[in-house]
Amino acid sequence: MFTSVDDVSARLAETGYLASPAVATTVFLADRLGKPLLVEGPAGVGKTELAKAVAQVAGARLVRLQCYEGVDESRALYEWNHAKQLLRISAGRDETWDEARTDIFSEEFLLARPLLTAIRGDDPKVLLIDETNKADVEVEGLLLEVLSDFQVTVPELGTIAATSRPFVVLTSNASRELSEALRRRCLFLHIGFPEEELERRIVRLKVPGLDAALTESVVRVVGALREMDLRKVPSVAETIDWARTLLALGADTLDETVVRGSLGVLLKHQDDILKAAAKLDLEAM
Repeated sequence: MFTSVDDVSARLAETGYLASPAVATTVFLADRLGKPLLVEGPAGVGKTELAKAVAQVAGARLVRLQCYEGVDESRALYEWNHAKQLLRISAGRDETWDEARTDIFSEEFLLARPLLTAIRGDDPKVLLIDETNKADVEVEGLLLEVLSDFQVTVPELGTIAATSRPFVVLTSNASRELSEALRRRCLFLHIGFPEEELERRIVRLKVPGLDAALTESVVRVVGALREMDLRKVPSVAETIDWARTLLALGADTLDETVVRGSLGVLLKHQDDILKAAAKLDLEAM
């Protein structure tokens, strides 16, 4: 998909995703080496958006497996359409079981879930395995099988192998340690909170109506909040939301009234809001 690291940066920027040098380099290597990309970092820093941007750049279909506690093989890989199978059996009452079984365990009755969907067909795909840390350990074993050989065995149909490998992105916020076996199969990328200059560029891109001085103030205040001992510090997504909020309010500067009235956009816990209101020194910014 990409010819160089600079090509990654330029083409992702065209989609509205401003990549740091580390992000652009790792995406280029994942593409060139054909390796899955494991992206870790706090919520709201652009892990999922990176997969969406790569899919847009490549003109590829985004196939998403959203992980959660209890997700199993039938939700991740495939399952049989039991209702349709029962109807087929009922319609062929004069058939023997062997005759019916050959028919009902065919492609027509197979429900492909994200992992199987991603390895079937020749069209380009980006497979996003989102919030991998929320899946059970058993699902990691399934991922190891799929990501090792990009093939799946369906007992009734045989082995289905990918003819065109998808670009794979796994995301995690590191709330649960992923297995070393899964990590070995991936290139690793940590996306943290961006440097001030990059965050200013992101805000200018996403909220073009905000003037430069107010953009500078927004980024500084958010940076100060991230240095506090809060239950949840604001993410990049919340920085953008706050910038849009200030634009909607018609704010020209960040005074105490404006900041106190809109802290709920940045912070999601009352004790964090109270702590920030007490500690923020706007005059020093």
